[in-house]
Amino acid sequence: MAKKSQTKGRSDGLVAENRRSRRDYAVEDTLEAGIMLVGSEVKSLRQGKANIAEAYVSPE
Repeated sequence: MAKKSQTKGRSDGLVAENRRSRRDYAVEDTLEAGIMLVGSEVKSLRQGKANIAEAYVSPE
């Protein structure tokens, strides 16, 4: 029987957080959103190596 993989994420399901944005800007409201990942992006998240330091969002 194979071992179950352990994720390095938090218990609430949060995978990545942009802490710098909270330091540099006054966050007045938050919005929870999902993203579609493919290929190596999924592998990086499963390994706990997510990096969203230069991420941006465009609400539509």
